[in-house]
Amino acid sequence: MSNSSIAVSGNGVMGQLVRQALTRDSAFTCAGCVGPGDYPVLRALPELPDGIIDFSHPDCLSGIIEYVTSSSDFGHMIPVVIATTGYSEAQIQQIHELSRIVPVVFSSNFSPGVTILTRLLKEFSPLMADWDVEIVETHHRRKLDAPSGTALTLAKTISAATASDADGRPLLFGRHGHQKREQEIGVHAVRGGDVRGIHEIFFFGLGETLTIKHEALDRGLFAAGAVKAMKFALEQKVPGLFSMEDVLFTPI
Repeated sequence: MSNSSIAVSGNGVMGQLVRQALTRDSAFTCAGCVGPGDYPVLRALPELPDGIIDFSHPDCLSGIIEYVTSSSDFGHMIPVVIATTGYSEAQIQQIHELSRIVPVVFSSNFSPGVTILTRLLKEFSPLMADWDVEIVETHHRRKLDAPSGTALTLAKTISAATASDADGRPLLFGRHGHQKREQEIGVHAVRGGDVRGIHEIFFFGLGETLTIKHEALDRGLFAAGAVKAMKFALEQKVPGLFSMEDVLFTPI
């Protein structure tokens, strides 16, 4: 694989960081960086891209899907890396349907550290099935979705790993009033300043507390992760739905 042409969906801070990451990588050229809105604008690109990296808004999903599926009708398989968060359940189902047509890497967080943390939680959370769990995530004041997609992923991972039944432990978003604590996992969102992203997981046992914290210090790490995910997606010969765990842990 060399000099693959990649379109960037989203021209905000993250879109520009992805464009810069592509420019620095000799394996890629940037086909264009398109902004928000209805995504027939993708058709204005000077060339058909080899892949699309999406850091935009949930409202843009239908346009991206339309562009990719219409291209596939003419024999072009355009892999998609989806880094946008805040999707509805119906939109997530649309992403699953898209992955039957092209390779899709879909994750709530593209940092290696969070990906490794998720794997660790799957392995070690069952050892703390009877502990109380609280998750607190902190992001910059401009972030729209709360709680973050990463916090939801972490909570659902722990829920599935520590539950005694298939439904998982229930999630409780925020606390107020008079509530007796049961087996729920508390999830809390804090917004302010220009915080890039902090996720803290508190396991409360009897006589001890275990705290795990991940802090993103540079937004560029998410862009680098998305580019790494695109390299993985381009190597896939058949459609499928993949995560950053697949990207990091699939043997080369």
